[in-house]
Amino acid sequence: MNYIPVEKEINGNSFYVKLVIDPFNKRVRMDDYLGNMTLCLKEAVEAVLKIGAEKLIVKARQENFKELILAGFVFEASIDKYFYGSDCCFFAKYYQNERRNSGNWQEEDEILTRVLSLSAIEQRKQLPLGYIIRKANSADANELARLYKQVFEIYPVPMNDPEYVKKCIENEAVFYVCLFNEKIVSAASAEVNSHYHNAEITDCATLPEHRQFGLMKLLISELEKYLAEHQIFCMYSIARALSFGMNAAFHSLNYTYRGRLANNCYIFDKLEDMNIWVKNIS
Repeated sequence: MNYIPVEKEINGNSFYVKLVIDPFNKRVRMDDYLGNMTLCLKEAVEAVLKIGAEKLIVKARQENFKELILAGFVFEASIDKYFYGSDCCFFAKYYQNERRNSGNWQEEDEILTRVLSLSAIEQRKQLPLGYIIRKANSADANELARLYKQVFEIYPVPMNDPEYVKKCIENEAVFYVCLFNEKIVSAASAEVNSHYHNAEITDCATLPEHRQFGLMKLLISELEKYLAEHQIFCMYSIARALSFGMNAAFHSLNYTYRGRLANNCYIFDKLEDMNIWVKNIS
């Protein structure tokens, strides 16, 4: 069963807060806020209790760091220059012990150590013969949905639904696809936040039989060019901590590791920890 996260904006007398309520991933995320932090957090906690969420995530400005620590939140990761040049700090509060504790943390540490030991300077691979990269459009929604359905048994949002994919493309998401024999075999997107001029590199998927050619790095490079042309210089990605390949890809493209979100979302086949990688190309 898939649930599309719901955005909720609340304007109070002395505060504004934007929440993302996500029953499928059993979490609430506070994406933006202004004014009285105590009242913002009160609204977020009420949303947590209403849906029985197990995790509350706050994307906080650096100046609220101490305030959130004193409120019992745990710092997990950061994104450089997310808020108009000010850093974003990911804080979390857990409402179940099982959600707080990860059974894969040591393995993920070992994967990260191996990734960080690799040289980040790598010769750019050429697109293999027979492959084509282009920007996607809404007509690609059905084929993109099939790709995500083949690659991911579970995904945090319903990317296996063509209508959902089409809405993403028609809004602020930018997709690039790689085709072989006129079929999409790899794709990645940039979810653009035009207000703060940042973008999340996400929805990265390649069919297993095409993974040896480094297609994902080529797609991400194309997304970076597009974003730079549109004055989006802060880029980040949230990658499965158990995936050596995806973490190595971001490291080789000069993204910097900035922390790990414990039991962040349901992806691939279970609830997983996610690593944050950040790049600024200004």
